[in-house]
Amino acid sequence: MEETIQISALSRNQVIEELMTDYGQEVLQLVYTYVHDAALAEDLTQEIFIKCYKALPSYRGKASMKTWLWRIAINHSKDYLKSWYKKNVDVTETNVLEETLETDNLLEQVVQNSEDEALFDFVMALPVKYREVIYFYYFEEYSVQEIASILSMNKNTVKTRLRKARTLLQKALGGNPFDGNTF
Repeated sequence: MEETIQISALSRNQVIEELMTDYGQEVLQLVYTYVHDAALAEDLTQEIFIKCYKALPSYRGKASMKTWLWRIAINHSKDYLKSWYKKNVDVTETNVLEETLETDNLLEQVVQNSEDEALFDFVMALPVKYREVIYFYYFEEYSVQEIASILSMNKNTVKTRLRKARTLLQKALGGNPFDGNTF
């Protein structure tokens, strides 16, 4: 029988603080790939770390802490995308522009981390199931096996989605956007 790792309130605070320091920016960028809104990504990232703090006592240690954090971030982002609020609240372009300008140039940081702004835009336009594998493989440099573990799916499914995403990007860009990188 698996035992839950016992974490005291003090060490719980320390663990969350370390997670935020070590992975806060990466989680923010990951969430942004789902929601395409800098201010919203910041809000959701805060919610994710609150959720992690509350769930920390139930962390079983089956996966690394980082993998566990990625799983929570992915699920929280997908839940938001399926939520009533997302489907029913209309945000005007002016509000989005104002919110984006008020952030610490998050969009610029995300674009700078990608090799090519056009490629990044095409990746962001992909359906979520292709975008997330491309993001983890090329931007976070995870192996296919690690992606399969993070996304809780079969390794072959990850390979298939990577192949399909590359095909979609090749059609959109008129060439191979990843310079022949293979898995």
